[in-house]
Amino acid sequence: MDSAQTDAYLRRIGATRPARADEAALRDLQLRHLCSVPFENLSIHLGEEIVLEETPLVDKVVGARRGGFCYELNGAFAALLTSLGWSVSLLAARVFTGPGRVGPPYDHMALRVESPDGGEPWLADVGFGDHSHHPLRFADGEAQADPRGTFRIVEAPAGDLDVFKDGEPQFRLDTRPRQLGDFEATCWWHRTSPKSRFTRSLVCSRLLENGGRITLSGRKLVTTTAGGRREEELKTDHDVLSAYRSHFGIELRHVPEVLAPLSEVSGR
Repeated sequence: MDSAQTDAYLRRIGATRPARADEAALRDLQLRHLCSVPFENLSIHLGEEIVLEETPLVDKVVGARRGGFCYELNGAFAALLTSLGWSVSLLAARVFTGPGRVGPPYDHMALRVESPDGGEPWLADVGFGDHSHHPLRFADGEAQADPRGTFRIVEAPAGDLDVFKDGEPQFRLDTRPRQLGDFEATCWWHRTSPKSRFTRSLVCSRLLENGGRITLSGRKLVTTTAGGRREEELKTDHDVLSAYRSHFGIELRHVPEVLAPLSEVSGR
């Protein structure tokens, strides 16, 4: 990313160029990203290609003003942070699907972020849905308070790290640095397999500035705040398209519908 692209990305999330690549700036950028760029899987159901390369990812988030899921969001965020002076490593993770059960390798992508001053590393993540609002320290077992709950990062077998929220395991991190291309196979699985949670439903969700969350799942619009939860069934295509536009800044020509996964269509 050149300087103009970095400035365009910062405008996309309502941020100014930080004076220093430090902890305060990282916290601010992650929170602004979560509030501005939605977690969404629309490309899967719109028949759009997902390319795990820096330029297409940044173009989607900044130029097309779209969101994405973990590989896209954290891949683009890594490019932004790198352009601003942080040292960033892509980490692979396996999402917990039940007690003692984890998903496939490269199931999730997160970021290890270090400041140029050599301070402690941080786990940054703008691609895990309703997760921590702020980066987490790589501090073994230490409770870390966040608006979303209490988080802990704990040593796991084989040198991995388990991330807990309010006592529940979220995902298991492999601490070895990866490249974007390493995630391509599992990304393909997530967007084609009938077993993938992303092929079975539509989701578009972002954090609200008041700490709540707004989510559009198909035709159901859900707003959650400290005052409670409100659900609204959107009756017409016009209402759905307006919701994408007004709540997420996404302009669509037609309402996306859940498509049959590729493996079902091909009979595999």
